[in-house]
Amino acid sequence: QVQVVESGGDLVQPGGSLRLSCLVSGTTTFGARMGWYRQAPGKQREMVAVSTTFNRTYADSVKGRFILLRDKAKPEVHLQMNNLKPEDTAVYYCLLAWESQTYWGQGTQVTVSS
Repeated sequence: QVQVVESGGDLVQPGGSLRLSCLVSGTTTFGARMGWYRQAPGKQREMVAVSTTFNRTYADSVKGRFILLRDKAKPEVHLQMNNLKPEDTAVYYCLLAWESQTYWGQGTQVTVSS
């Protein structure tokens, strides 16, 4: 059984940093897209950062502040979030996907507030 489990969400002040982690079990992540999406209250889920075999893609709103960390030898992906802003407040979801199958984690809450 494939499991995708996020951790690391928290309440943080504006300008602060957090590191989210996503651990996968029950399958290899070789060749998969892995990354992070987020969903704020009343808004659609949006892409934050995604890694493929050859590149990483970031949403314009997080470029220069967030870094996706992935060691392809390990079934995990991390999101280093720096200089957090109130508009980064959302539930963050980990993505694991191939062409024929997609898995999501349960989400981890990030709240940026003073």
